[in-house]
Amino acid sequence: MIRFPKKKTEISTEIVTNTIWVSTFLAMILSLPPLGLFLGIYFMTGNLIIGAIVGFVVHFVILGFSSRISKVLTNIMS
Repeated sequence: MIRFPKKKTEISTEIVTNTIWVSTFLAMILSLPPLGLFLGIYFMTGNLIIGAIVGFVVHFVILGFSSRISKVLTNIMS
C-alpha cells in the first residue's frame, strides 16, 4: 500500500492568483497567433494544408520560447 506523507504547505492566494493569470496569458500567447494565421490563410487562399503547416510552425516556434515568455509574464504580474 502506498502511503503519502501528510505534509501541508501554505500557499498564499496571491501566489495562486498570479499562477493562474500567468498560465492563462501563456496559453493565449501559445494558441491564438497560430490559430489566427491558420484561419487567415485558410479563408484568404482556401488552402487548408498551407494554413495548417504555417500554424504548426508558428506554434512550435513560440513553444520554443515559452520559458522566456513565462519569465517575462511572471515579472510583469508580480
